[in-house]
Amino acid sequence: MAHPETGPGCCSAACGACSVTHVSRRGFLGAGAAAGIAARAYAAQGGGIDPVRQRPIQLPLRVQPVFIHELKQRKQATSWRWSAEIYTEEVAEEERARIRQDCAALAREAGFPLEILPLVTVHDTAQAAKVAAGDYDALVMYAAGRQPAVMAAMARPDRWNIIFVRHKSGPIYYMYIGVHGHFFRKTGDEFAQPGMDVDDVVVDSRAELLWRLRALGGLKNAMGKRIVCIGDAGGWGSGGEGAPRRARDLWKFDLVNVPYPDLEARIRRASADAAVVKRSRDAAAQYLREGVSVETSPDFVNNAFLLTEVFRDLLDEHKTDAITVRNCMSAIMPISQTTACLPLSILNDEGYLAFCESDFVSIPAGVLLKHIAGTPVFLCNASFPANGVVTVSHCTAPRRMDGRNRERMRLLTHYESDYGAAPKVEMRKGQVVTVLDADFAGRRWLGFSGEITDTPFFPICRTQLEIGLKGDTTRLARELRGWHWIVGYGDRVRETGYALRKAGIGWLAV
Repeated sequence: MAHPETGPGCCSAACGACSVTHVSRRGFLGAGAAAGIAARAYAAQGGGIDPVRQRPIQLPLRVQPVFIHELKQRKQATSWRWSAEIYTEEVAEEERARIRQDCAALAREAGFPLEILPLVTVHDTAQAAKVAAGDYDALVMYAAGRQPAVMAAMARPDRWNIIFVRHKSGPIYYMYIGVHGHFFRKTGDEFAQPGMDVDDVVVDSRAELLWRLRALGGLKNAMGKRIVCIGDAGGWGSGGEGAPRRARDLWKFDLVNVPYPDLEARIRRASADAAVVKRSRDAAAQYLREGVSVETSPDFVNNAFLLTEVFRDLLDEHKTDAITVRNCMSAIMPISQTTACLPLSILNDEGYLAFCESDFVSIPAGVLLKHIAGTPVFLCNASFPANGVVTVSHCTAPRRMDGRNRERMRLLTHYESDYGAAPKVEMRKGQVVTVLDADFAGRRWLGFSGEITDTPFFPICRTQLEIGLKGDTTRLARELRGWHWIVGYGDRVRETGYALRKAGIGWLAV
């Protein structure tokens, strides 16, 4: 897929369809948060984000494919080539054409912003050094030859590196035989290649390569996220106040504090602006016509949409797509005359990242999973796992968990306060979900996949899911850490584990 500015293989579909604003990584980090992709699903179905508003941000993963081989000349009565090498220019050209076809197919199938740079062929360490100096996020080495020194010269530990080898998908590559002994262990018994391990090797499968690239794309977009923090950043549990520091240090988050007196002044100004009030009430009326059962005061709903306008203003001002609210079960209610539950749900539906409780123990997990999956995530409390089931609940659930379709919803009060407007989203039964549980110390996360079996209505937080567990319930109970969980549609366990290993965080898939 050609793009006039970025070259072949830029997107997973035509750029007009994927709505990507192509920004270099340097440009993004230098500017703070440049405009990224639109909230595709919400806008497409009439939700409509004002075109002057800050858009949700999703930068493309910039991938450099490299074909590694060495030309050889036949010699008499001696070994002159290694097993499985591509050593003639004719066969090498056929293989380059095959790799380009694979890259084009990757771009078509990706389903996330992916920019594939033109293929480069490398024969020696000097050429490898030039590649290593390039502007890309991830390197994919098509390692046909026995050239571990060339590979090591490109595999910078401050970049992401993947090795692709052929077994049956084309001419067999030497590194299908030798990658472990000659590259990872360098003919010894201990791993000696920094920043890489066996998870970075793909044999034959384009699908296996693609999920790794999806994981890295999610990690790229999670790192350096600017997040507006109403009432400052915080964290749950033992050492929770250290969570914002860890988020800054490890995830490079830019946490912007908005004190409650500032928010109160903004709400007063918005309430005095007739145009903002009308726009909020019109949006509320439209929202309630979209399959919502209302079981709370209309004033709470109208005030929630006014608060949503104020939140959007903050996102615009700080040029970001992420927000969280601290003390959302107390401090925000008297000044907003509603709760933050519905505004956060709405923003998540529109493609933003919006979390209650300002819990930077779990928010990094939400940011990462959202960018890996490309769909909204649900921050929630969890029950004790038993009998193959765990119940999760909270009052800020998105309705568009698949990024497109609205789930049925009852609009109630926030449970603990019996105040405001909070969604009870009836997520679809039978839906496979990914669940992430980040530990308080920020050292090891746990994850698993499950299936929604029920959406009960206990006297707990409003949106409630019973998740059938595919793994060992007793082991899960023994391994639990942290407090809040993150739930997203689809099975993204392996992508999350791969991204976390690249981020230096321990991982346990149950």
